[in-house]
Amino acid sequence: MGKTNKSKQVKDATPATVICFVRHGHTPTTGSILPGRAKGLHLSNRGKEQAELVARRIAEYGKISAVYSSPMERARETAQPIAKACGLKTRTRQGLIEADFGTWTGKKLSDLRKLPEWENVQKTPSNFRFPSGESFLQIQSRMVDTIAKIIASHHGEVVVAVTHADTIKTTIAAALGIPLDLFQRIHISPCSLSAVLYNQSGPMVLTVNSTGDELRSVIPLGESK
Repeated sequence: MGKTNKSKQVKDATPATVICFVRHGHTPTTGSILPGRAKGLHLSNRGKEQAELVARRIAEYGKISAVYSSPMERARETAQPIAKACGLKTRTRQGLIEADFGTWTGKKLSDLRKLPEWENVQKTPSNFRFPSGESFLQIQSRMVDTIAKIIASHHGEVVVAVTHADTIKTTIAAALGIPLDLFQRIHISPCSLSAVLYNQSGPMVLTVNSTGDELRSVIPLGESK
């Protein structure tokens, strides 16, 4: 009995980790093209301004331990000012990469919305796989696995993960415990911030799609009980 209680106490003592998910900033194709993993897409001037703004917001919190990024150029360009403002270096993680949209990569969203498959993407995404690409279940699974590995290296810390709209949405859905078929109800704007606290009892979503509030108002780490 004593050994069991001691083990339980050690487990319960594991400090929580907060992951701040940041979507990359605006690009020349945002809202019009599905870029996917095509190379060579950089932030627009507007996106660069957004990245600088979110970097200042995050730096004001003052307790960031690491900045991780998707390997896509637009994500790394968003992460760079964040890391600089926090006195850190960007760590690239393949698991944070954009969804593989397969043959839909580079297509106009206005054309994709006319396809019969588009209704599946919106209403039953758990049953949809992009032609020659990933399924939404695969996207969610590799994001959850990637975040679990990051958490394991940052117990009790606040970490930034710069990634993409669908990757963040599926991760938030997993944290909320909602069916994947409802994840499209979550909206993630360019350079918005969403924060999730992960502890032994399960994740707690602190904020979603924030574009203005200070982190101090949503991250409870360090608060007196």
